[in-house]
Amino acid sequence: MDRLIYTAMTGAIHTMTQQATTAHNLANVSTTGYRAEVDSFRAVPVYGDGLPTRAFVLDSTTGADFTPGPIHRTGRDLDVAVQGSGWIAVQLENGEEAYTRHGNLQVSPNGLLMTTQGGATVKGEGGTISLPPDSRVAIGKDGTVSMIPNDPRVTAVTIVGRIKLVNPPPEQLKKGLDGLFRLKEGKEAPVDPKVVLVEGALEGSNVNVVHEMVNMISLARQFDMQMKILDSAQQNSQRASEFMVYNS
Repeated sequence: MDRLIYTAMTGAIHTMTQQATTAHNLANVSTTGYRAEVDSFRAVPVYGDGLPTRAFVLDSTTGADFTPGPIHRTGRDLDVAVQGSGWIAVQLENGEEAYTRHGNLQVSPNGLLMTTQGGATVKGEGGTISLPPDSRVAIGKDGTVSMIPNDPRVTAVTIVGRIKLVNPPPEQLKKGLDGLFRLKEGKEAPVDPKVVLVEGALEGSNVNVVHEMVNMISLARQFDMQMKILDSAQQNSQRASEFMVYNS
């Protein structure tokens, strides 16, 4: 009897975890460059004295869905979207390198190119990218950042840096609580010249609303089924106890 309880109890617990993941995905339908999180169930045996035949359910987070999201034109000079596979490298306050698809950029009061999400510093191939004042920014398809003076008498275009664009294998990436991706081994990914940016555009979330809503309904039904199994186990145990007392 307790074999049934092990499976149903742990299954119900992790079904609630999957529901939380689905709700999180739905809450980020409009988040620029968001990658949907993916969970899955797997059975794990219980080890210990008297428990060789027991098993419980474990929720295994398989990572994220790396399918590209839709690209929307904005016409803003500091908006870029990664076309196809690839990532924009950013540098965190602790010096750690991370990766994002959120190409909604801004210039900080100190003249540094940064992301609007979390305020991470955009990393260039030669370090951080500093931008002089009173100039218009232009970002090329290869990540080249150029400055165009606002003075119409000055026509010279100055290249100030190049955004570090990388494309590590998806299986080497892990998602942090801040929504940024990092290499699992803590290393830094090399520059990939094949990564291309779309100027004046942003990539939308890759969350499929219909799929997530259907998944939410399915998980709710699974939870109800597991609760019914626990109720049945309790009733069977109670009847077995009554039978033992009656026959004694």
